[in-house]
Amino acid sequence: MASQSNIRSDRKHGMKIDVKQLERTAMAALSKLTTRDHAAQQVDLLLEADLRGVASHGMLRLPRIIRRIRNGVADPAQTGRHAWHGSALLQVDGCHGLGPVVANAAIAALESRISETGVAVAAIRNSNHLGMLGYYAERAASKGLTMIALTTSEALVHPWGGRRAMIGTNPIAIGLPTGRKGQADIFMMDAATSLVSMGEIHDHANRGMAIPEDWALDAEGRPTTDPDAAKSGAIAPFGKAKGYALGLAFELLVTSLSRAAIGRDVTGTLDDTTTCNKGDLFILIDGPGYDLRPYLQALRDEVPAQGFTQVTIPGERGRAARDQRLREGVDLPEQLWREIGDLAR
Repeated sequence: MASQSNIRSDRKHGMKIDVKQLERTAMAALSKLTTRDHAAQQVDLLLEADLRGVASHGMLRLPRIIRRIRNGVADPAQTGRHAWHGSALLQVDGCHGLGPVVANAAIAALESRISETGVAVAAIRNSNHLGMLGYYAERAASKGLTMIALTTSEALVHPWGGRRAMIGTNPIAIGLPTGRKGQADIFMMDAATSLVSMGEIHDHANRGMAIPEDWALDAEGRPTTDPDAAKSGAIAPFGKAKGYALGLAFELLVTSLSRAAIGRDVTGTLDDTTTCNKGDLFILIDGPGYDLRPYLQALRDEVPAQGFTQVTIPGERGRAARDQRLREGVDLPEQLWREIGDLAR
């Protein structure tokens, strides 16, 4: 376990863990159950989420991933079976492999194809939770490629005007290079079509914190500030009717191409006993490249509205948080850190 020098107590957030120590401990826990390569892909994704302040998709999920492997509903050895439909659509059966392992293998296959086609698409089913979608989009953009990534989830969001969960949180991530080819500048956005993720609800429950009243309904369809009550209820769509429309469109698009389960038939992203049957979609584009930096700088230079200090570009706040946590450590609930340590031992 870590020394006192790289674990610090924080009354508000719990434990502040040195990044390298967190990575080593997580790897010690997961690499008992799979290869170091597959463990490293999963841990890197979880760690990246925590670094960017997306605790709902970070180490919070590691104990559940390990339980899913032990319960036989996730197979950490699998990378997925690939079948090309035409020259540009890759159908992937994830064979219940770890989400990032299956996704990375599919994206690598797309990268080898787009030199011929310019555009390639992977539609994935029977894979486990992908984690933070922006992780994949940003990596593609750093290689000079454009990516649109979509995924579905268990029915966690109520339709606009409804009282119970019938649609997934269904996020989208877009990453693209903003300079010309060979330059490092990138844009990345990552957003769910729900007001919040269910992982954020769980994170509030773990920290003993109430949630805002507009986040979710309880099982009876009433607004609630209790995160435990929200777990069995429904999350609100963002933007009211518009978020509902986008979430539904993404659910239909991903499901139709991946042939995955839909709506209330989706299982396996939030428990440790059922197979995961949601769908994932990656669209990869090898474009000519265009210098978008002057426009983005013009946005930053815009005079901010009252109540704001500056205009920022999506993704910048997460990168700034990452830099800070690399220096200062990652905030984890004390109970979660102890659980990861027990799994490592």
